[in-house]
Amino acid sequence: MARSTTRRPVVRIDLGASPAVSRRRPDELAAEEPLEIRLRKQALAVTMRTPGHDIDLVIGFLLAEGVIGGAEDVVTAQLCAGTDTPNTYNVVDVVLGEHVPPPVTDPSRNFYTTSSCGVCGKASIDAVRTRSRFDVSGDPLRIAAGALAELPDRLRAAQRTFDRTGGLHAAGLFTAGGELLVLREDVGRHNAVDKVLGWAVREGRLPLAGHVLMVSGRASFELTQKAWMAGLPMLAAVSAPSTLAVELAEEAGMTLVGFLRGETMNVYAGVDRVTI
Repeated sequence: MARSTTRRPVVRIDLGASPAVSRRRPDELAAEEPLEIRLRKQALAVTMRTPGHDIDLVIGFLLAEGVIGGAEDVVTAQLCAGTDTPNTYNVVDVVLGEHVPPPVTDPSRNFYTTSSCGVCGKASIDAVRTRSRFDVSGDPLRIAAGALAELPDRLRAAQRTFDRTGGLHAAGLFTAGGELLVLREDVGRHNAVDKVLGWAVREGRLPLAGHVLMVSGRASFELTQKAWMAGLPMLAAVSAPSTLAVELAEEAGMTLVGFLRGETMNVYAGVDRVTI
C-alpha cells in the first residue's frame, strides 16, 4: 500500500481568492509503474499499473486473455526481484500447469498495455476478441433497479486511495443483494477489473454467476469482454458504453448498464435482469 501513492510538492493557485493567491503545498499522487508479466521466466506482457494486488492483476489478466480458465491452471505466481535500484519488485513470474497450452506471443498479438487502454497493443479485432468458456446467457440473475442505483455510492465509499489522490479508477464485485465482496483501485480501469477477477480466481469463485461488476468509468468493449471471461452476467458503469461493448453484451447474453447515476440508468442489453 505504501507504493500506491507518493507525495510531491505542488503550487496551488486559487483564482477564487481576492486577490488571487498561490502557495506551495504537498499533494498526494496515485503511483504508476510498469509491471512485467512472465511465464516461466519468459516475458509475456508489460502493463502500466498502480502497485498493489499485483498477483491478482496478473492472474486476472491471464484469465481475461483466455490463457487460464481457473486457479487449477496456475502452479505458482510470485513477485520477483527486478533490475531497479532500489528494487521495486515490478515483475510477476507465473508457472502454469503442464496441461495449459502456451499463449500466442507472435508480433501480431503483443500484450503491451498502457494504464489507459488494455488492448492498444493488439494488431487486429481478431486478436482482441476472446471467447469465454462460460455461458452467461441463461444466468437467472435478477436485480431491482433501486438496488442497482445504490451501487455507485457503495463503490465510491470504499475507494480509500481515491480519497487521497482523486486519480484512480475502481472496480467492485457485488452480489445480487448489493453486498460489496471486493474492490480494487488502479490508474488503469482494465487493471482494476483484472485485480477483481484475479481475486475471484484465487478464491475459487469462477464462474461469477449471479454477480454484478461495477466500474467507476465507462463500459468499454474490453471491460465487457473481461466480465464475460469471468462468467459475469452483468456489467454496470457510471459512464457511457461503446458500440462494441453493447454488441458484445448482446452476443454474450450479458446485461449492460450505463450512466448509472443517482436515480437514473440506461440498460443497453439484457434488460430482463433489471426489475422495477
